[in-house]
Amino acid sequence: METSELLSDYELERGKPVPSLNHAYLQKNLLVALEIRYRNTHDILSELELELTTGRATPDLCIYPNLQYDWEEDVIRMKEPPFTTIEILSPRQAIDDLISKIRKIYFPAGVKSAWVVVPPFKTIHILYPDQPTATFTQGSLTDPATAIELPMAEIFR
Repeated sequence: METSELLSDYELERGKPVPSLNHAYLQKNLLVALEIRYRNTHDILSELELELTTGRATPDLCIYPNLQYDWEEDVIRMKEPPFTTIEILSPRQAIDDLISKIRKIYFPAGVKSAWVVVPPFKTIHILYPDQPTATFTQGSLTDPATAIELPMAEIFR
């Protein structure tokens, strides 16, 4: 059986696995926690399609420095890389696929950090282009690439 036969129409069209209940809940928790703390310095954007010099991708969340918005001229695909991408592992997704996307698309385009959220283990791994991966399971998550800090208890509550 070919891979395309195993994927739903949603997955084929979006190039992403179908989100689950836990995925949606974590995405909401991250978005709200980040927005409350960092809305004056960062824009936290959900499901934004990126068209970077290295390829296309749609992270679950992107963190940008505050952007300027033109309500008459919308942007369909962002060409400027975010500071940080956040990917939440879906039940049918291989972690190798996420790591490959981070290493081949995000980092060469200028993304400074990439978070990989692993729901079953209540873990967040932060990858960097030139530093060891940081892993968080409790306490506060700290990302030096963006100076963002979040309590893990707020994300996995």
